[in-house]
Amino acid sequence: MRRFTALALAAVLGLPPLAGSASEAQPRTVVLLHGLARSADSMLDMEDALKAAGYLTCNIDYPSTDHPIQTLASVHILPTIRACADSEQRTLDFVTHSMGGIIVRHLRTVEPTLKFGRVVMLGPPSKGSEVVDKLGELAPFEWINGPAGQQLGTDEHALPRSLGATDLEVGVIAGEDSINPILSLLIPGEDDGKVSLENARLDGMADFLIVPVSHPFLMTDQEVITQTLYFLEHGAFEHDG
Repeated sequence: MRRFTALALAAVLGLPPLAGSASEAQPRTVVLLHGLARSADSMLDMEDALKAAGYLTCNIDYPSTDHPIQTLASVHILPTIRACADSEQRTLDFVTHSMGGIIVRHLRTVEPTLKFGRVVMLGPPSKGSEVVDKLGELAPFEWINGPAGQQLGTDEHALPRSLGATDLEVGVIAGEDSINPILSLLIPGEDDGKVSLENARLDGMADFLIVPVSHPFLMTDQEVITQTLYFLEHGAFEHDG
């Protein structure tokens, strides 16, 4: 998909520059966290749009399939976040895809010194994924998704549910289109091919938006990008737009 430019962003939004723009004394910083078995490249369209809107960005590449989520957060992600922030007093916004949302919730519980701003989660397995319940113990699943993938089930002892409700200002965007009918057969109700609409919902979230997009493409969809920028600015999605 064509990457966003400043001109394209302005045309899509039809809005003046967002708060936190480069014209302000201290532009806001957004940390981007990709999903399981993806890379920072998958967040480049989103990063371009954020930069065009005047945000500083920290698009973190981490070995998502090599370690449990706790190790990924403490060893590979948190040090990079601290390096990106020019001050421990800086408030950080987050935009995450899939498992990235679980990592932010985990960081909230173990790193209270981080100053969290607004968070947009795209297709998060907030209450886990039934795909992991059904396939997690199979060797091919473990080989592809690693130890972190096996932590994303729906059992109450699995990591997503053990983190509980959030006290962060979170907006969740969930997809209702699937390009993987086989996996969708394992998921009750409407889903994006990986996560059901119901399990994307996060207790304590500020807003929830459903879009006709499948899980792998949430972070590159232009409407999702526009809504992400809107939430970072307003703390809510533009439901009437």
